[in-house]
Amino acid sequence: MPSKPPPTNSHRFDHSSASPASSHRYAQTLDSSTLDDRSIAGEDDDLDGGSVSGYSRGRTVNRRKRSHSTASLGAQFLSTSYGGTEKRPTRSYLHSASHGPDEPLQFSSEGVRKQTQELASWALGDSPSQPPQLEALFDNDPERSHLDVGTSGDSLHPEVIEEESSQDETSTEGSSIPKSRLTELIRGEESAAQQEPLEQNDRASTRSEVVSRSGRRKDSGETAPLLPKRRVSEDASTDYGTNGHGQYVEGGEQLKRREKKYPTWGKVKGDVVDVLRTLTEPKRWNGRAMLQKGVMAPIKTLPAVFLGWLLNVLDALSYGMILFPLGHPFFEDTGPDGISMFFVSCIVSQLIYSCGASSFRGGVGSEMIEVVPFFHKMTYLILAHMGPDAERSAVVATVITSYALSSIVTGLIFFSLGALRLGSLVSFFPRSILTGCIGGVGIFLFITGIEVSARLDGNLSYNLETAQELFSAKTAPLWIVPLALAVLLRVLKKVRDHEALLPGFFIAIVVIFYIVVVATPSLNLDKVRNAGWVFEQPGSNVPFWRFYTYYKFNQVDVAALTRTIPSMFALSFFGILHVPINVPALAIAVGEDDVNVNRELIAHGLSNTISGVVGSIQNYLVYANSAIFIRNGGDSRLAGLLLAAATGATWIAGPGLVGYIPVMIVGALIYFLGIELMEEALWDSFGKTHMLEYIMIVAISLIMGFYDFVVGVVTGIVLACLIFVVQTSQVSAVRATYSGVVAESTVRRHPLQRRFLREVGSQVYLAKLAGYLFFGTIVAVENRVRELVDEERFLQKPIKYFIFDLQHVTGIDFSAADAFSRMHRILRRRNVEMLLSGLSPSGTVGRSLTMVKLLDEEHADPEYPPPRVFEDLNKALEACENELLLAFRARHEALSAAQQPTSPH
Repeated sequence: MPSKPPPTNSHRFDHSSASPASSHRYAQTLDSSTLDDRSIAGEDDDLDGGSVSGYSRGRTVNRRKRSHSTASLGAQFLSTSYGGTEKRPTRSYLHSASHGPDEPLQFSSEGVRKQTQELASWALGDSPSQPPQLEALFDNDPERSHLDVGTSGDSLHPEVIEEESSQDETSTEGSSIPKSRLTELIRGEESAAQQEPLEQNDRASTRSEVVSRSGRRKDSGETAPLLPKRRVSEDASTDYGTNGHGQYVEGGEQLKRREKKYPTWGKVKGDVVDVLRTLTEPKRWNGRAMLQKGVMAPIKTLPAVFLGWLLNVLDALSYGMILFPLGHPFFEDTGPDGISMFFVSCIVSQLIYSCGASSFRGGVGSEMIEVVPFFHKMTYLILAHMGPDAERSAVVATVITSYALSSIVTGLIFFSLGALRLGSLVSFFPRSILTGCIGGVGIFLFITGIEVSARLDGNLSYNLETAQELFSAKTAPLWIVPLALAVLLRVLKKVRDHEALLPGFFIAIVVIFYIVVVATPSLNLDKVRNAGWVFEQPGSNVPFWRFYTYYKFNQVDVAALTRTIPSMFALSFFGILHVPINVPALAIAVGEDDVNVNRELIAHGLSNTISGVVGSIQNYLVYANSAIFIRNGGDSRLAGLLLAAATGATWIAGPGLVGYIPVMIVGALIYFLGIELMEEALWDSFGKTHMLEYIMIVAISLIMGFYDFVVGVVTGIVLACLIFVVQTSQVSAVRATYSGVVAESTVRRHPLQRRFLREVGSQVYLAKLAGYLFFGTIVAVENRVRELVDEERFLQKPIKYFIFDLQHVTGIDFSAADAFSRMHRILRRRNVEMLLSGLSPSGTVGRSLTMVKLLDEEHADPEYPPPRVFEDLNKALEACENELLLAFRARHEALSAAQQPTSPH
């Protein structure tokens, strides 16, 4: 009776019947670098007068059994990727093979090549059991002694090399048989195998060698590249901007210059000493240089300085005046104080930027307009905590302290990011959240414009009483006229945008207003002021530094101050987003190449921290003002210093100027800024962003504009995360799917085996995954597995092996790893084996799967053993093919045993 065939999952076989050379040839893979015409043609050698077991197109070849020692020798000549202790394979395999135990956890591919060797020997007829229908395929009739493939012409794999008859003939046992290339190949290999020494050292000497990147020679194995890599010395270091030999190429000096650090204290100290020495030593004076740099250079910057000063004044009248909520009784007369704080913030930032902290020589610093809604939120939080019965001085002291403290917090965050060189970190924050916040600020400014222009008592309330007041004959012109002026200015900017349009427009409005007042006999300044067209005149004894008198630290309510901390961080967070956007945009606009975001962050950190220390508020490098200032001749640090001096003179002049400013000017400015920000956020982004992102922008803008700024920022972050999950999950993690009919291993097999594998290849299913697998993308993968094992589909197209190729998977989270465990159990219930390829057990993905007990053999459920893991996809396919062929051989042996006549007892 024949021996019982081994189970399909066994990796140990008896190689006593393996043919030494023919099985080795069929266990090899196609190698384009070594398989040439000579290796295909082979040699015309006889083996001790006998013939090689094989076949040709013309006739059958007599078969002779080999001894056990010869078969053992053939087993040694197979790929030694997993067989011997010296794990240095010949170049007979395209994919990777281990050259030593790099990882303590062994792969499941150990023994797969031995299976391939055994199956190759069996297919060639060198084993006791013959492959099915082999005698029928090789008939003794010369006219029919060929491989019958006519009935299934497409069953052969396209990559199988067609065998052609040779013109030479060799006498074998007295008969002339035409030889095929495959016959010559097998015989050549057999002859070479007998003549080759058995010592491994002698075998290693015949291997081809390749040159590694280090210049050292090493044996070419299965992992050696077909093409040599570029030889680069390991000791050589190539810097960015060089040619690899330490020499700077064109443009390299500029690239190297961008990496310059900030001026050291010693250099600054030396420059200061040199300037002081020049000033104190008249002999070093140069009259022409003094005239050029002391007179002509400042005169050239006067147009830019005047334009920058006018912009600062207009900004102070717009959002500097509304720094405090003027609608509340405690803050109804704090408009001039807000303007003074605005000027202080401008002076501090301008001095910091112009003294060398910023790369922009003509950068203009100003208050962040976005801080106003946050300040109002902090004010109302303090009022709600301290109650209506609190003293005004205590409330104002707590509020103004929170303003200054928030500036210090913002400055420290700016400085830390710049000092730690984390400027690029800010770029990872979604731009859509910033766009939504800009829209929220625009809505807030539009509402504030109504409040300031209409001279309402308190804030704008959304009720019928407020609506009736707004549209009354007395109030309606106050806020409609500024709104019409803002719309007109917006239209003019669309028609012709010029740097002088904005200041020229408002100067013209002031001139026209006073011409109308003077030309109308029934009007005078007091009458129009009482009607709400001009701001109230501050007291004559109000100094420019009055806001400093509000700082009474002994009256500060610490508990109320702590309630504003979330708003402080939200304000800081919002301010940080401006720098990575404004700085590159301004650099492009003014042609400044030597810009470092980290340096600008440090400059912003210094300006905001110092501004908070001196009792003022946040500031930043304003893109629009800086671009206008630089384009009009202010591209020098001298111009920036002169602008700071002009702004300081305006601050010292006092708030008396406020009593002569028409309200429509301030209202139109606030309206204009609000409309511009809303247009940027809600109109310009429409059609440019994904619909989900646009919905998020609108939601953030509405929440921040009508409800709460902090809630709007938090809502934006949550929505951004949800949208990211939704958009990412729509990209399938399944890179491709194949069946075993298409996806085959690179092992070169007997044509009969290849035909059988193509017939049953549909039982192997391959899914190549890619990217980062998380709870959003793994759902589609799990659904596909469930569809494959669905009862109706599984009956129509059953599968036996499911391979997950994780070669291109970058990471996996807990949800995805747990999903692999579920898929493993689902497949096992259908008697489908799951295999994993391209996975390193000690890698990130391997550790994640081990943590969910998927690869844990010790604690595995006997009903659900861990899936087998392979280094690469080819080994997994080879293992599946081997087990299918083992089942094929077992079936054949069972049929052969049933057909044998029973011997009489």
